[in-house]
Amino acid sequence: MKTCSLNHFLEAVKPWIDSDYIRTAHLDADGNFVLSFADGVKNIYRIDDCNKMQMEAILEDFREKGIRILK
Repeated sequence: MKTCSLNHFLEAVKPWIDSDYIRTAHLDADGNFVLSFADGVKNIYRIDDCNKMQMEAILEDFREKGIRILK
């Protein structure tokens, strides 16, 4: 698991958001952001400077960009 700020997280995933590399995204039971990639890698991010509402807004943005969001 990687702990980071919201800005760092968004910068880290920016190159993959508009590609087919991110397969799925979701928030786990602990509120961590989980991304699954096309090559089978799964990254878990604990974003330490935002709330659940902000995280859900990021998920919605990802959904609008074609990334499948798991419940």
